[in-house]
Parts: sequence; structure tokens; C-alpha cells
Amino acid sequence: MSDNLVEVSDLHFSFNGNTVLKGINLAIPRGKVVAILGVSGCGKTTLLRHFGGQLRPSRGSVSVNGQVVHQLNNTELYAMRRKMGMMFQVSGLFSDLSVFDNIAYPMREHTDLPEDVIHDLVLMKLHAVGLRGAHALRTSELSGGMERRVALARAIALDPMLIMYDEPFAGLDPISLNTIANLIRRLNDALGLTSIVVTYDVSESLKVADYVYFIHDGVVVAEGDAAGMFDSADPFVQQFVHAKPDGPVAFQYPSQAYADELELPPAAS
Repeated sequence: MSDNLVEVSDLHFSFNGNTVLKGINLAIPRGKVVAILGVSGCGKTTLLRHFGGQLRPSRGSVSVNGQVVHQLNNTELYAMRRKMGMMFQVSGLFSDLSVFDNIAYPMREHTDLPEDVIHDLVLMKLHAVGLRGAHALRTSELSGGMERRVALARAIALDPMLIMYDEPFAGLDPISLNTIANLIRRLNDALGLTSIVVTYDVSESLKVADYVYFIHDGVVVAEGDAAGMFDSADPFVQQFVHAKPDGPVAFQYPSQAYADELELPPAAS
């Protein structure tokens, strides 16, 4: 068995003529928390969708647990997805179900467990994220931080081998953000999971991750142990980690010269 649960090899993907991924190579070791960082629109979520088979590569491959995802038939793909947990960017909870029923849903859908066992398992998952007492609440009664924790409990409902987080820290207050970050680390270690955190939040991801990949313009531009990223000499890492306005990532979208576009002569130097 490979030490890596996920292996991405020369992954290319284009959408409506726009090339998003331009040859991604990376590996996700078993039992680790790996962060994939990059600015908005760099292809992080697109990459994540290849892991679950929602997208098929234009070229290259993604292997999960030794299986090439885009080569699986529907039955094989659905079986693999049952071993994956996903915490969506906007939580993705069912608004017409209670907290309890949101967690119970994948158990009822994918297992033949009796209701009394499901009851105990749901409370166990909610207890792990500190919300056992909120099981009867409607999703409309949850704060933003509570909603993310319920989404996390649902992601671990079927005891997955891999859990993926798409921007788990976006829009959270500092206390909720720190709580979610600590839960990601604690649950990964306690349950023996492998976790992929896709985000642009530097400080929290570097606290919880073992290894980090930086993506820009469809390729991996830097990688390394999370602990060493703040001291990295790589120009991209320096700009991203320290939020510098100048560096490899340009603030302005590519365009013609400003003076030409305004049909004015260039300013005298």
C-alpha cells in the first residue's frame, strides 16, 4: 500500500476554453493534514472536484487509494465517494431538516443501520464537534460557526478515510475560526483521517497543516512543511504568507496600458 492516499500527476483541466489547471503534481500522505493555498480563482476548488470525480481531467490523473478516479465506472465512483467526507464552502446543510437529521441523512442513505444505532452515532458525531445539545435545532437557528461545525459532523458521519474542506474558515469570526481549525486537527488525529484543507487563509491553515502546497496560475509554485513557510525565501510564499502587495501575484488584471485605454498620451517621465 502506498504511503500516499491521493496522488495527482500532470493534471490539466480546461473549462469553456479557459485553462484552469496546467500540470498539477502533488501527493497527500495518509494520516496527514495537507493545506492547498492560493489566491481566489487559482484553481483550488477545481482541483478538489477532481478528487471526488465531479470533474474529469483534460490530461493527467488523480489517484485515490490506488484507484484512478476518472477511470472508475459509476458504481465504483459512488463506492469511493462513500469513503470521502466533504465540508462545503457554504456548509451545504439541508435547510428543511434539523441538525440531527442533517447528520443522520448520509447514514440513512448509505447504510442499513437501525434507527437506534443511527441515533447514538449522530449524537456521537455532534458531541465530537461540541454540539450534542443542539441536535434538535433547525439550521436557521444556528450561528455561522455552529453551522460549520454541523457541516463538519456530517462530513465525518460515515467515518471516511479522506475528508476535504473547501474554504472552511471563510466568513467566520476569530473564535469560530480558531474552533474550526482546532477541530480539523483534533479529528484528523483522533479518527486516523487524511485531511485536505483548501483555503486562502494563511495563519490558520499553517497552524493545523503538516504540509502545504501553494498553487498559482494552474501549477504548484511552492511546497514544503507548514512549520517552515513563514521563513521561506520563495518570492511567492513570501508575498502570500506576509500579504505583500508586490510580488509574483499581480494586483491588476492583465490589460493594455492605462494611458492607451484612456486614449491619452503617456505621462512624461
